[in-house]
Amino acid sequence: MRDRFLVFAALSGFFAVGLGAFGSHALKGVLPPEMISVYETANRYHFYHTFALFLSGILLHRNNSKWLLVSMFCFSSGILFFCGSLYLLAVTNIRIFGAVTPVGGILFLSGWFCMALGVYKSSE
Repeated sequence: MRDRFLVFAALSGFFAVGLGAFGSHALKGVLPPEMISVYETANRYHFYHTFALFLSGILLHRNNSKWLLVSMFCFSSGILFFCGSLYLLAVTNIRIFGAVTPVGGILFLSGWFCMALGVYKSSE
């Protein structure tokens, strides 16, 4: 299971680079500056949490902790909900997608907290 999250992290990094390039080249001049900013926020958090997902996976290989596994689930889900909703909001301007974003934010916060718990518990 944990290796699947590492595969997801690698693919997440692939898509973060691709979506970032798409935003920089194909969307500049097409979207209004406000939506470009939304798109860039999605891409920035996509990268941050791809790295967090990798870190959780590496830590999980060192210490078999349920908290680290939960953190990987939270980071993966957060990328889909937070970043995905912002990407969709930016390119469609359908405001309802913004209602999903806080769910992803809570998942990111939960992921960081669970990672802290996993590291703390494994050092006891």
